[in-house]
Amino acid sequence: MSILDWIEDQKKLKLLNAPKYNHPASDGSKGLWTRCDHCGVILYIKHLKENRRVCFGCGYHLQMNSQERIDHLIDVGTWRLLDETVSPCDPLQFWDQKAYIDRLKESQERTGLQDAIQTGTGMLYDIPIALGVMDFYFMGGSMGSVVGEKITRLIEYATQEGLTLILVCASGGARMQEGVLSLMQMAKISGALQIYQSCANLLYISILTSPTTGGVTASFAMLGDLIFAEPKALIGFAGRRVIEQTLQEQLPDDFQTSEYLLHHGLLDLIIPRSFLKSALVETITLYKDAPLKRSGNIPYGIQQNVNFITEEKNRRKLSKKTLEYENSEFKDSENTNLRFFMSFQNILKIARSINSWSKK
Repeated sequence: MSILDWIEDQKKLKLLNAPKYNHPASDGSKGLWTRCDHCGVILYIKHLKENRRVCFGCGYHLQMNSQERIDHLIDVGTWRLLDETVSPCDPLQFWDQKAYIDRLKESQERTGLQDAIQTGTGMLYDIPIALGVMDFYFMGGSMGSVVGEKITRLIEYATQEGLTLILVCASGGARMQEGVLSLMQMAKISGALQIYQSCANLLYISILTSPTTGGVTASFAMLGDLIFAEPKALIGFAGRRVIEQTLQEQLPDDFQTSEYLLHHGLLDLIIPRSFLKSALVETITLYKDAPLKRSGNIPYGIQQNVNFITEEKNRRKLSKKTLEYENSEFKDSENTNLRFFMSFQNILKIARSINSWSKK
């Protein structure tokens, strides 16, 4: 090993062992000042929030958390969360520099969310909508099993209720800690959207914010009937450096920006944050009042979602049936074959009764 190599190794070790500095205003919830990512101007956070996190100097749209976006879009007092208790697990027992389960706990404590998205229903100037908002502050907004499941349930609920669907995307892509389980969400969400758009003939609006990359871009972010974006948002699939090294070409300076994608026909409109709510209302109203509309239908076999109340009722009825069976005369029967046959028959009865209760 040469002296230069030894010096480089010492520098790397020093950086690795150095204490990490947590910026007090990294999520905008603490501290008084922050810096614009585009022009570097120092901004007072209180005034920045009042301006919807748009820089006063250059108009650059800084990142917002999911709750701020919901407060900006939804009418006061009309927001109702869906599936807020669904939380992720660690099926692969993934471990890199830190255990995946520890990263989840850390993100949950910092953001107050169970995962990287909030889904629910609300009113947009008295128009009912189904809304999903991704939160980049939760592990980079990465799409894991819970994110995919919540989006799919939201789409299915909007399909059953006939609601306009709006998804606000802010993500680094699929969550690597969940492996193929996170990649499966792309197909699952796309399948639910196919029924929502092609069968039910309902309106889906995708809003791309900075950044929207990876598996999210490759699936539901680009499947909207209308695709809106914020100014100067970073939108793409692979990273700029990877593409340059693969193509052996120098890419334009504005590559993977919303303006570049709009120029090449991948976006429908770029809307500043201050006009987003009004633009959404006008768009939904236009589609609602459009002539020659075709009524959609939900294919056979697509059942209604079972909510928590129905689940709890079914669980209690199942427990009651099980208790009745345990106290029945067949429990103490000496005939094993008869006991097995009757237990199987009881299971079928319970399954049929639960199915009928769910339909009710």
